[in-house]
Amino acid sequence: MATEFLKPAASEEDRTWQRLDKWLWCARFMRARSDCARLVADGLVRINRQVTDKPHARLRPGDVLTLPLRQDVRVVRVLALATRRGPAPEAQALYEEIAEGQEVAGQT
Repeated sequence: MATEFLKPAASEEDRTWQRLDKWLWCARFMRARSDCARLVADGLVRINRQVTDKPHARLRPGDVLTLPLRQDVRVVRVLALATRRGPAPEAQALYEEIAEGQEVAGQT
């Protein structure tokens, strides 16, 4: 009976929202999903300017992520949720880079 209660939320995942660590992995920001989860757990990722340390944080299209990668900080807008971890061109279609100085809609 408890599993029936959880089914609607589980079916919403990947349609209206996606786990942050899973999306980062599918978008190919890191090679392993565990590395994505560790990056988030260390408190290094921001969703819409809010620091999060939860790999299971819900990510939705339109969210803006700030990520420290290598010696750079990348700011990206989520365009779509991933259906799988595909090739690089498919992964790059999941987000758009926000250039330095470009205004983030809805963020002040």
